[in-house]
Amino acid sequence: MDDHAGTGPGPITNDGCAVEFYALLPTFGEPEIVHAAVPAGASILELGCGTGRILRPLAALGHPVTGADDSADMLARAAGLPTVLSPIETLRLDRTFDVVLLASTMINSAPGTRRAFLATVRHHLGDGGVAVLQQSPPAWFETVAEAGRVRDDPGGIRRIIRSARWTPPCLNIEVEYQVSGSTWTHAWTSYQITEQELTAGLTTAGLRFGDWLTEDHAWFTARAS
Repeated sequence: MDDHAGTGPGPITNDGCAVEFYALLPTFGEPEIVHAAVPAGASILELGCGTGRILRPLAALGHPVTGADDSADMLARAAGLPTVLSPIETLRLDRTFDVVLLASTMINSAPGTRRAFLATVRHHLGDGGVAVLQQSPPAWFETVAEAGRVRDDPGGIRRIIRSARWTPPCLNIEVEYQVSGSTWTHAWTSYQITEQELTAGLTTAGLRFGDWLTEDHAWFTARAS
């Protein structure tokens, strides 16, 4: 994301993510959503794979997986998985995949970054392949701006929204994460995407919208146009 910063123990990536926190973070149904949306045994490239939190369960479900990330510290926690150290924007592997995955709401980056991400998705998507993407649902932006909001997640993780400023289409947010006595913060800017903007962005990248995978419109598919 753009305008990002992070604090806390251990390495912090360029986009403000705390490596040690992500190494503790469980999945929240993401592998199951992806697995249900793609053919059995489909090869998967995840852009921005981090510690392999989503890729590792997908590999256990029978998918040949590859992950790409621009943080060597993140990839060090993805031991045993095939990975490539590269920014998403400039990644250009010499092969394509049945599935390209862009999760963790990275599509909600600034419009220029979003276009670069989608171009990389298209470049690596094989003939007849499917892209699986996760966004922050448009309705989320208008409800999350409640500073001090506390949520307890699985894995003993407490999430506290320290600040949230909604100036459409941008949400500037800072979140504190507490786990077993350790505290991390992450601040970033997220951009709301209307359905019209989503369709236009996919078209520019040579993609077409497929299907919504979840009722809240957080997960969806796209295919080569």
